[in-house]
Amino acid sequence: MLIHGVDFTSSPRQRKGITVASGRLSRRTLGIDRIVTLEDWAQFEAWLRLPGPWIAGFDFPFGLPREAVRDLGWPETWPELVRHCASLGRVSLRAALDAYRNGRAIGNKYPHRLGDRAAGSHSPVKLVNPPVALMFLEGAPRLLEAGVHMPATCGGDASRIGLEAYPGYAVRQLSGGKRPGSYKNDALGKQTLAQRKLRSEIVKRLVDGGLPGGVKLGAEFSILKTLVFDGTGDRLDAVLCAMQAAQAWRARKVNFGLPARLDRLEGWIATVPG
Repeated sequence: MLIHGVDFTSSPRQRKGITVASGRLSRRTLGIDRIVTLEDWAQFEAWLRLPGPWIAGFDFPFGLPREAVRDLGWPETWPELVRHCASLGRVSLRAALDAYRNGRAIGNKYPHRLGDRAAGSHSPVKLVNPPVALMFLEGAPRLLEAGVHMPATCGGDASRIGLEAYPGYAVRQLSGGKRPGSYKNDALGKQTLAQRKLRSEIVKRLVDGGLPGGVKLGAEFSILKTLVFDGTGDRLDAVLCAMQAAQAWRARKVNFGLPARLDRLEGWIATVPG
């Protein structure tokens, strides 16, 4: 099985594209042999349609909190919700979510999915730092349109499997459940030696021990070096997504390791316990 990890952005461009790490799983070692950058939507859409078999972990939310969907009166089945949000577009979606949050009590502005609470991830209605709602808006409709099979969300071409991934959860696993601090920054002037040292430690742990109960990382030294020296963290995040996808593939006979019961409108993040 070819395994991919996708570090996503809601605005791909030459300076910051969508980063894809690819490799194959041999027993418990994922051998990453290629990392590429997709610089626009056309490249990403073509990549999604590459023939399978493959499985990929995507670093963006596949769903929205059911609480928010109900409050907004939006469709409560996943394909219809995705099509509805796509029809709104960025401007109207932003306006709707801004108005929704402004109408909620202080301290409860951002509803979360059950999986977000389990993983410690951001609410998908967040629009800045990071703009998770826009990542959903740009990512989920493209997965649906490409016919990618999403076990926790929507059926499709079973030879092309997509799962939601979250590098932050993997990094906390490697740190014994603690938040280790920042290991990346998109702004060159804010990238630090301490962040590089932390990336180096993360890579070492992935190679030596791997994800807890899961797979180890295997790659040529030249690739491992780029994971450490890429101050944006995009390449490392793509590899972490691939490792979560690899771990899910190993658990494919038990629903890819996903909870037996989950809300398909909200989805679930690979490797996160239910």
